[in-house]
Amino acid sequence: MKIILISKRSDKIRTIDLNGRLRTLLSVLLLGIPVALGTLMGIKIADGRWQLLFDDSIAEMQQQLVVQQQQLDNGRQQADNSLATLAAKLAQMRARMLRLDALGEQLTQIAEIEDGEFDFSSPPGLGGPEHYSLAGNQKPVDIQANLSTLFSNLQNALTHRESQLHLLQSMLADKELSNQRKLTGRPVTKGWMSSSYGMRTDPFHGDQRWHAGIDFAGRHGSDIIAVGSGVVTWSGERSGYGLMVEINHSDGFVTRYAHNNENIAELGSVVKKGQVIAKMGTSGRSTGPHVHFEVYKNGRAVDPATYIRRTSP
Repeated sequence: MKIILISKRSDKIRTIDLNGRLRTLLSVLLLGIPVALGTLMGIKIADGRWQLLFDDSIAEMQQQLVVQQQQLDNGRQQADNSLATLAAKLAQMRARMLRLDALGEQLTQIAEIEDGEFDFSSPPGLGGPEHYSLAGNQKPVDIQANLSTLFSNLQNALTHRESQLHLLQSMLADKELSNQRKLTGRPVTKGWMSSSYGMRTDPFHGDQRWHAGIDFAGRHGSDIIAVGSGVVTWSGERSGYGLMVEINHSDGFVTRYAHNNENIAELGSVVKKGQVIAKMGTSGRSTGPHVHFEVYKNGRAVDPATYIRRTSP
């Protein structure tokens, strides 16, 4: 291979002969420089792209971390709210159970029920054989299931206590109704028995005459009360009785309260045991302030002393 050199200053021409090594070196230089430059440029471009990809990946990871942190905070807040709600519900159920226990104990004492029949301070009787899990076969603890079981047990206990309470209230209502219907006690809050039931000396004529009731003397205007619950079937003037109140009770009983200064209970009204129905006076055939008290059973006058001596159960 020959290289011809032409000079501008002279007309001379020089010729250079290249041997095999020089030709190879020259080829390498001529071809290698562009390749090297291209490679360097490619590396630079690739480095830029990798840098961009790396920066994008970091930004995306940072964004995911922010989202996950928000989700974690939201989950923690929801868990805190759920726990607070569960704690409040548990406190309400326990307070409700305590109130039921206290009310049940009071009703048990009022109803005079035998000890042990209704024990509100002890949990309801439960039982059964205990089963042990084999080693390695134990299931993981399920917190939600445990909470559900806890609230289910509390709800069952509340239901049990409410059932007992309703039964107690029913028993107490029946007992109160029976007590209200039963004729017991005196028809006055203050005063003394001035005349008994049966034959006596008549205060106006001095001869022996039948006295169909019991007289209670006292202060003018003092209270006269019903000895049992019932319906007022008479409230007004009646010959010989003056102002009188008559009450029709159950089981064929009727009571009369006579010689009143004022009748308070109105005709047709329902009165309760111990309710004030009149004021003591001396109206009608009377010698002084007192109440003439009569008891009728199935239309026949009976001795009121039997019922006066009764005590409420």
